[in-house]
Order: sequence, then C-alpha cells, then structure tokens
Amino acid sequence: MMRTVINEQVFSEEVLESSSPVLVHFWAPWCSLCRLIEPSLAKLRSDSGDQIKLIGINADENLKLASSYRITTLPTVLLFQGGKLLHRLDSYHKRDELRTVLQEVIPTQGNI
Repeated sequence: MMRTVINEQVFSEEVLESSSPVLVHFWAPWCSLCRLIEPSLAKLRSDSGDQIKLIGINADENLKLASSYRITTLPTVLLFQGGKLLHRLDSYHKRDELRTVLQEVIPTQGNI
C-alpha cells in the first residue's frame, strides 16, 4: 500500500508532530479523480526516497477534520511541515504540477 490511511484521532501525531514533510490526501471512495491522483502521489513519494510521508484521509469518515481544513473539493492535497500547513492543492493536479509545488516548498529535497 502506497499510503497510510489515518483518522482524526491520530492526525496530530502522524501529521502535525512528524519530523518529515507530510502530504495529506483527502479523498472519498466515490471520488474517481481521487483514484486518478493516487499513482502520481505514490511516484512522488518513491522519487523522494521516502523523505516525504504520504497520508490518506477519507473525508466522508472524518468530517470534523475535513471541515477544520475547509475541504470543499476532492481530491485535496495538503502539504505540512513542522506542524504547519505550507501549501494546498485543491482538485486534481498532474504529477508534474505536484512535483513543481513540492520543489518550491521543500527546496532541500531538490531531486523530487
């Protein structure tokens, strides 16, 4: 499995307290675009040498969490580092767009 699926109870520990950057992918089982973005996210993660954590959150099962981050479209990808939300990508983005954003936000990862 390419990502860890978590819920509200462990969000703080897995995302906000993580020492490495975390890509959080809000998705839902009925969302076809969410399934399309999965391979891109998996490729980015493997290309980064696993320096980036990839977390999936089912928005339908975690409404409080989705609401607190104002998730209005799926898929939405949030990038956290050091407990802070650094960037958000609402709706589908191609792998090249994701890569560009990650390189801007995490320049030390240069080879992503």
